[in-house]
Amino acid sequence: MAVASIEISETPLVLYTLRRADDALILGHRLSEWCGHAPMLEEDMALANMGLDLLGQARELYSYAAKVEGKGNDEDKFAYLRDVRQYRNLLLLEQPNGDFARTMVRQFFYAAFADLYWRAMTKSGDATLAAIAAKSEKEMAYHLRHSSEWMVRLGDGTEESHARAQTAIDDLWAFTGEMFQVDDSDRALIDAGIAVDPATLHSQWHKTVSDVVSEATLVLPKSEWMQQGGRSGRHSEHLGHLLSELQSMQRTFPGATW
Repeated sequence: MAVASIEISETPLVLYTLRRADDALILGHRLSEWCGHAPMLEEDMALANMGLDLLGQARELYSYAAKVEGKGNDEDKFAYLRDVRQYRNLLLLEQPNGDFARTMVRQFFYAAFADLYWRAMTKSGDATLAAIAAKSEKEMAYHLRHSSEWMVRLGDGTEESHARAQTAIDDLWAFTGEMFQVDDSDRALIDAGIAVDPATLHSQWHKTVSDVVSEATLVLPKSEWMQQGGRSGRHSEHLGHLLSELQSMQRTFPGATW
């Protein structure tokens, strides 16, 4: 039986919350793909735990979006019953894992941003978002520390690990600019003191990234051209494949429970 995708009332606050929830869900799913495949047992556990951190963030954000929307949706419907164009995650986070270096570079770029973002969001005028931020910032601080250490180990390691890490930086750099973009919907919440203007975080993010990359004997690309589209529902082909796996059980057996 075919399952219809849900409809969503995308008010600014609902859309803002869903965007952050989608970030966490999609990256959490990417990290879960490493389970049983990481280069060592300790890292297998670390990646799984970081994925669980992100899943927890996604659940809290989806639940809050459902409460704000008030249309009968819930965290499961948001996760499993939306079409690909209804997802608003950053393009960076849907990119395939590739090798271990590529996964760590993607994690590092995002964690360096998310740590700053959630810390700033603890001062949000929305009490629920501020509470979610307080928990999320602690988790992302660990994600940043963990991925930073791996950046140095890979970049300043063997000739091959250095080359793989540099290739990943070169390939993923163009996806980082989207983290700092806003639209009119975001701007209204920023002006109301509910949301954070990510542009104010860019200089600190760039310093953090530059310092770690330099320590790792790697270099950042000089190109300022950036990809965009994820926040408005325009994705790479990779998200469709990811969602076909993520949603397969609910789409095949709608309403199934354990």
